[in-house]
Amino acid sequence: MAPERSPGFGVEPEGLEDIEVSREDVTIGEATPEELTASDTDPVADDPVDALLDQLRSGSKIERRRAALALADAREPGDRVAETLVGVAQTDEDDDVRQFAVEALGKIGGEIAERGALAVTNDGDPWVRAEAVVTIDRLDRAAHEDRLTAALNDDHHAVRRNALISLFKLRGEDAGDDLLAALDDDSERVREWAAHMLAGVDADRCREALQRTAATDDSDVVRATAANALQEDPARFRRNFRGALAEGDTLLPGEDLLNRQPDL
Repeated sequence: MAPERSPGFGVEPEGLEDIEVSREDVTIGEATPEELTASDTDPVADDPVDALLDQLRSGSKIERRRAALALADAREPGDRVAETLVGVAQTDEDDDVRQFAVEALGKIGGEIAERGALAVTNDGDPWVRAEAVVTIDRLDRAAHEDRLTAALNDDHHAVRRNALISLFKLRGEDAGDDLLAALDDDSERVREWAAHMLAGVDADRCREALQRTAATDDSDVVRATAANALQEDPARFRRNFRGALAEGDTLLPGEDLLNRQPDL
């Protein structure tokens, strides 16, 4: 986003109405101060598990979101916590609560968590589905390669992007065909990540595709990412690739690792 390069910038104040934002999916929404702190678990960090479960079942939507994340950090949460989170991930009326519950399942781990994540890969909300892909990746991407492959055809860019990242982590250079196909994706973010990961595929056809992308893609970000990818050593890139930065380096509370912009 570069407002200074947009029509109307630097003109009289009325010219501001002509300024356009080029990145897709940028929206201005409304959120209460309470909603903005829903991912901060400090207020309930010392609550016992039973209290958190009560909040998860019957609290306000903000309390349910916070309780879901807090339960992921509980000591020895056990099957009871996992089963409750699975139920909430499938049935809660609030999209964010379901998403937070799936995120918590990824941190708890185990067979119950895995089953819960698989159950919500068809959720009606795309961000819940995207989180389910992250959880599957975290728990056992190899065991559910078919589900991740199917997610490449999801109608939302976040799901496709997360699936693409997971499959590259799983397949390495053998993900080349999927990455090349993703260079034609409608979403700038998917193309950006595809170009980034093609740095790890040592093949002439991939380098040629990156050269075309660096020269012709409609997005400045994708072109720059492709140009940077061409400078990488493929073997070194694969060794160092983790999908995103360390968990402690996420920029926003509750931000997921696989939803990060590539670190270039």
